[in-house]
Amino acid sequence: MKWLALVLLALAPLMGMGNYPLHLLIMTLLWAFVYTGWAVMGRLGMVSLGHGAFLGIGAYVVVMGWNHYGLSPWLGIPLALGVTALVAFLIGYPCFRFKIVGHYFALVTLALSEVARLIIVALRDQTGGSLGVTPKTALADASWSLSALQFSSKLVWFYVILAFWLGGLWLWGRVDRSMARLALEAISQEEEAAASVGMNITRLKLGVTMISALMTCLGGVLYAQYQLYVNPETVSGIGISLQMVFGAIAGGMFVRLGPTVGAAFTLLLAEGLRLALGHDIHGLDSTIYGLMLVLFIIFMPKGILGAILEALEKRRAAKSKTAAATA
Repeated sequence: MKWLALVLLALAPLMGMGNYPLHLLIMTLLWAFVYTGWAVMGRLGMVSLGHGAFLGIGAYVVVMGWNHYGLSPWLGIPLALGVTALVAFLIGYPCFRFKIVGHYFALVTLALSEVARLIIVALRDQTGGSLGVTPKTALADASWSLSALQFSSKLVWFYVILAFWLGGLWLWGRVDRSMARLALEAISQEEEAAASVGMNITRLKLGVTMISALMTCLGGVLYAQYQLYVNPETVSGIGISLQMVFGAIAGGMFVRLGPTVGAAFTLLLAEGLRLALGHDIHGLDSTIYGLMLVLFIIFMPKGILGAILEALEKRRAAKSKTAAATA
């Protein structure tokens, strides 16, 4: 069943899908990859509100390298990953070493996302500031440029981002099946007890944080290269960080496909709001995201997919109990 669904998804763009539905499908898979990266960390008790910084690093380092120095994205991507790893280490190591957890950790990461946005705005001569920046086109004489990672065909981008999405799901599964997950779940419940039995808490938390940050950075690269436009509001800051948290929680961050369901839900919500209200009310989307995040945490903590799977499990258990009683 899973393989059939994957085959149908891979063949969907070849069945006469229009450009706009294909664009929505691409963006859903792109955000699903980013949300999955956040969930790798968030589901283990480390709630980060600063992943917008890592998304912004991925987007801006590659674009600035290409625009100002002619640096191919193939070289810009390792540079962006290196900067992301350094920032994640500088933030994560002191927090985990000195046991800054819970709300305090969330506040530290929240500050990180806003600092990243302010730096981008402040360096307006290089980054375009709040107006954003467009990568120099390499498509003037061709429909694609592999060296610049620019493709005019949405079909090419669909399969590129589909591959990254599948890679993100595979990585999520590897972390989920690892001993590190069990150790981090124990740490999230009782850190002192976990440390007393010899767990290296700092190393375990830092490792998962690095994986999550690097996945988010790659999501920023894909976003910039696909959209060919970035600005601080779309790839950094509090708003985009809150969107990641909401998407992962709404879909179900404890289920592998939960962030993907969350990506589809948030994208449809955003498009519905755009069509219904336009952009007349500034900050409305962030307000609704925040309100719905609170509602989901209170009434549906396992998310949409998690709640559906739980209901199916209860129904299965009830049928089994009824069958056993009848027998």
